[in-house]
Amino acid sequence: MTALLKDNWKLFLVATLTLGLAPFDPPHVWSKLVWINGGGAFNGPEPMAFIDWLDLLVHGLPWILLVLSLLINGKSFIDKHRKVGD
Repeated sequence: MTALLKDNWKLFLVATLTLGLAPFDPPHVWSKLVWINGGGAFNGPEPMAFIDWLDLLVHGLPWILLVLSLLINGKSFIDKHRKVGD
């Protein structure tokens, strides 16, 4: 699993720039995060429905995969370039 996350960072970047930012004005993932942050996701006049949570998952998953991939690649880069004596 780690190898898949490490090797596919380009795919995750493209997915983030397309699906992760769709529909671009404003991105769904941003509007859903604002909705959750505003406190109206669970209660209030219009709480988030199942489709809204699914929408957040679909548009947020590329971001999560990209961040995980970058963290794994960053750790690998640091480990590779770390001096033996440190």
